[in-house]
Amino acid sequence: MNVLSLFDGMSCGQLALNKAGVKYDKYYASEIDTYAMKVTQQSYPNTIQLGSVEFITKGLFGANSVDLIMGGSPCQSFSKAGDGSGFDGKSGLFWEYVRILKELQPRYFLLENVPMKKEWEDIITQALGVEPIEISSAKFVPQSRRRLYWTNIPGVKQPDQREYSVSDYILDGDGFPTSCNTARFFKEKEIFSTLTATYWKGIRGSGRPAVSTEEGILDDNREAHRMLTPRECEAIQGVPLGYTDGVSKSQRYKMLGNGWTIDVITHILKHTL
Repeated sequence: MNVLSLFDGMSCGQLALNKAGVKYDKYYASEIDTYAMKVTQQSYPNTIQLGSVEFITKGLFGANSVDLIMGGSPCQSFSKAGDGSGFDGKSGLFWEYVRILKELQPRYFLLENVPMKKEWEDIITQALGVEPIEISSAKFVPQSRRRLYWTNIPGVKQPDQREYSVSDYILDGDGFPTSCNTARFFKEKEIFSTLTATYWKGIRGSGRPAVSTEEGILDDNREAHRMLTPRECEAIQGVPLGYTDGVSKSQRYKMLGNGWTIDVITHILKHTL
């Protein structure tokens, strides 16, 4: 199977394919961020980088067919935290996804994006011909991250709820759970808020995920709190610890905030087996 990942970022798609046990031959990636590509290539040196989605055509693949196209098109103009410009803004790159999908006609496709205005959601649904399924990352990890997934992969349903403990996600400098008294199960209001690409800017007064330094529990409001470390961010995205090593801390935060929760994508892709 040959895979094309559009807006590939740090190649969360490749991480999920491997975790799902889905075998693939060639992995083509469309990405323009040099830091994300560096992270991808250090773990997956055989990745075939193609550059911007705007320049991808069928001719690039020669005699090779593409069996799966996946990607998370830019969400900034759809997001409630964005400028509200919808398809007129950066999120209009969705139409490049549609163009490439029509040209390559893969067996499977997967598109991810944020919850958005119903009118925009309906336009995407009409263009792709399938209804989205909304899955929260909280099904797998302690992060309140709701996302919409449009796919023609058959049999994709809501995943079962996984039990997890907060102590598994608050890590020491070596990536091991700390010894603070945090051995309890998360409840609905005790998970991290959504990790975003702007997390590197800090947490004070932002509502971004944080940890209390006094008790070692989740806390956005107290004076004594700290940001999650890059490895803790990897943990709440289901990314292998240390995967984003090799670039600056701010770039790690950006690509992790832009990335996919690996377990959610694994849940979807395992249905291709």
